[in-house]
Amino acid sequence: MEFLEGLVGEANDILWSYVLIIVLIGLGLYFTIRTGFVQFVNFKEMLRVIFDKRAIDASGKKGTSSFQAFAISAASRVGTGNLAGVASAVAVGGPGAIFWMWVIALLGAASGFVESTLAQVYKVPDQNQYRGGPAYYMERGLKKRWLGVVFAVTITFTYGLVFNSVQSNTISLAFEGEFAVSGTTMAIVLIVLTAAVIFGGLKSIANVSQVIVPVMAIIYLLIAFYVVIINLDAMPEMFSLIFANAFGLKEVAGGGFGAAILMGIKRGLFSNEAGMGSAPNAAATAEVTHPVKQGLIQALGVFFDTLLICSATGFIIITAGGYAGSDLDGIQLTQNAFTQHVGEWSGIFIAIAIFLFAYSSILGNYYYGESNIGYIKNSPTWLFLYRLAVLAMVAFGALASFDFVWALADLTMAIMALINLYAIVMLYKIVHRVLVDYRKQRKEGKDPVFNREILDDPSGVEFWQTGQVKGND
Repeated sequence: MEFLEGLVGEANDILWSYVLIIVLIGLGLYFTIRTGFVQFVNFKEMLRVIFDKRAIDASGKKGTSSFQAFAISAASRVGTGNLAGVASAVAVGGPGAIFWMWVIALLGAASGFVESTLAQVYKVPDQNQYRGGPAYYMERGLKKRWLGVVFAVTITFTYGLVFNSVQSNTISLAFEGEFAVSGTTMAIVLIVLTAAVIFGGLKSIANVSQVIVPVMAIIYLLIAFYVVIINLDAMPEMFSLIFANAFGLKEVAGGGFGAAILMGIKRGLFSNEAGMGSAPNAAATAEVTHPVKQGLIQALGVFFDTLLICSATGFIIITAGGYAGSDLDGIQLTQNAFTQHVGEWSGIFIAIAIFLFAYSSILGNYYYGESNIGYIKNSPTWLFLYRLAVLAMVAFGALASFDFVWALADLTMAIMALINLYAIVMLYKIVHRVLVDYRKQRKEGKDPVFNREILDDPSGVEFWQTGQVKGND
């Protein structure tokens, strides 16, 4: 195990210190400029389309609604990264890590828009729903099925297995610290609860997610807002500390500047997933009249995750102090900060909140794997074995060490992101054409409806044929 941990650590050092930082920020800037700053210019449009009525598919198929697709992706986004991930970023990288989380969210929203729009363009009807995502646009857009298979295997392993071990690890730590519940007991509980939902299929995941995610996010944000209000006089000093730590000469000289960037981008990407290739799997299931609608909704999800929930957690931890050199791991640091602000009862609240956040993430993560298993081979046997593997990794995470599960997550996340970012760069011309079409129709006062014939090469697009989708009344 020590050899494996060392190997994972060395691979992470190379990928994150020399490759991912440049690629993520560089491509975030590239997509922001090429789309005409879509994540800022079209922000009002994001809020309009999230509650858009379902499109009418002439074939009678019914995908998830835009809001349900948003909830599935939010179920994976909103979780351990927002509470435990932010805590570890601040503990290791200092307050400046929060600034770099903002940067990766503001720029990454453009990457999120591009990948989710592509997922809609290349989605395929499947019984009474839709499937799609990076594997599909790699095969149909790039004409490289082999790359799609490589990505499908990578995301299935990353989300269905590794990321779910991170979620269960965080739940286990929270309940061990607050209620003295053993890792073994928590592993059994999580296996039972996870199995009850993942054997129910996509619709049950969507139904559970759209109830849990908004409720738990609102309650958490209300308490976080309360903490900010009671510490309002400390806000100017906190913001000053964040910016000073992000750019300060002292941090540059001591190596803290690099740690702030590295941890901010690592944990920011883990939390909001912009450009990683995960959210498009949920985006493809939505039933909309135009691919850009879902691209905008998924970009909004990046803002929702990082600028609201991650920031709230960061503010609470920074104003509480005591994060530097702490012996506490991840979620326990967040619990400690809440206890200092609002009392002992908050430790119980955080334990319950992280259970709900992380449990919903397990469900969202599971679906990403299921979708890609179906892409590789539509086999009930493979799907059954995958579900068993998910349950095994949930149990493993509840018993494994904090450092190892996060290191493994960083490695698989980096590999997955690089494959997907290559694909969306190569396919950007498709997104550009689709976005121009959407803006043209909106300017004409229409509810945009997409037709694949506007593309120079519609051969890889199975859906979006003439008359297949009608606009909303």
